[in-house]
Amino acid sequence: MKKLFIILVLISILDANAQNIDRKVLLYDIETLSSDKYEGRKTGSRGNFMAAEYIINRFKEIGLDAYNKDFKHPFTFKNRRNEEINGVNLIGYIKGKSDQVIVISAHYDHVGINNSEIFNGADDNASGVAAILSFAKYFKEHKPKNTLLFIAFDAEEMGLQGAYSFLKAPIPSRKHIKLNINLDMVSHNDKSELYAAGAYKTPVLRDILQHADKNTGITLRFGHDEPESGKDDWTMQSDHGPFAKENIPFVYFGVEDHDDYHKPSDDFANINQDFFHSASNAILKSIISLDKNLVRINP
Repeated sequence: MKKLFIILVLISILDANAQNIDRKVLLYDIETLSSDKYEGRKTGSRGNFMAAEYIINRFKEIGLDAYNKDFKHPFTFKNRRNEEINGVNLIGYIKGKSDQVIVISAHYDHVGINNSEIFNGADDNASGVAAILSFAKYFKEHKPKNTLLFIAFDAEEMGLQGAYSFLKAPIPSRKHIKLNINLDMVSHNDKSELYAAGAYKTPVLRDILQHADKNTGITLRFGHDEPESGKDDWTMQSDHGPFAKENIPFVYFGVEDHDDYHKPSDDFANINQDFFHSASNAILKSIISLDKNLVRINP
């Protein structure tokens, strides 16, 4: 009996370690994507193009598959001045045991340069991209139950254009997409609080995610998704919004606004590295649970 107990403890420790994200790689990705080299990653800019190439190279290193042998999925839209803008969504996937699809997303664009100051967007949203790259690596090594689509959306800062474009002609077909897990700003919170929005529309999410923060060092809170809460309702605040409009269940992971939001000070030096690593681990645990319980969310 004692020997069995020891074996179970060892299995538990190994399982916990297996779900632990490589901190060094996670921080390297966010630091790189939020460096001055990428000039704030504004859609259509040279810096945005270079950031896209970096993400594609990471997709290849991880071993993600590409639809039609191309990770790039370009689209065009008109901005508020009626100018035509070119954007590029980046899509890779891991085939699961099922054809049902979970879209795991984070936008890689930011707001660029203003008055000669670079807005590097470390938290918004190099953090989300760095995190989904780590998730992709995990699931490449641990086959998921469902097919996982990893999307780095472009032009979120210009009205969620990348997400809208994707849903106009989704890959694969719309009927297979059962859930969107979206990350936007997950590296900067002084209270060690991470929010998961989406349970108002899909109450079963609370039950599935309620223990995701266990032993992670952060507190996972629900909210910011009630229609009557006005500006406090985050349903249309990032790329999960277009999915919600299509009645696709979503979970949005993010933090409340902070003093560096949309300012040049949203830099790698000002993120909370410990929080970011802990939050990423909690989100990974959440995705593992959501993957196992997808049929409960969207039969």
